[in-house]
Amino acid sequence: MHELGVVFYVVKDVKKVAEENDVRHISAVTIELGEVSAVIPEYLVDCWNWARKKEPVMENAELRIEKMEAVSFCEDCKQEYPTIQYAKICPYCGSEHTFLLRGNEFNIKEIEVSDE
Repeated sequence: MHELGVVFYVVKDVKKVAEENDVRHISAVTIELGEVSAVIPEYLVDCWNWARKKEPVMENAELRIEKMEAVSFCEDCKQEYPTIQYAKICPYCGSEHTFLLRGNEFNIKEIEVSDE
């Protein structure tokens, strides 16, 4: 389960931002998660709920996940298409000369602070 390792990095980065900005309580963290990022959202939330309790600045922080669609690009016909539905084969021209444009991201998008 690599989700726990990912959560450790998120917690570390969020704590650093909180310290740099004299923040005492974080109420939520929003993550952008690509469809093909290899991170399972349910496991991520479980790990988050365990790890956040270890850090006073974020012990009540909610984890919000925004899923990002995976999109591929065909080099032959220059079209974009949904990766999950068609994988490596372009649905427009049948070419295998394709690559992933987006959808494997894992980004901290937003850190919400509370006044408590």
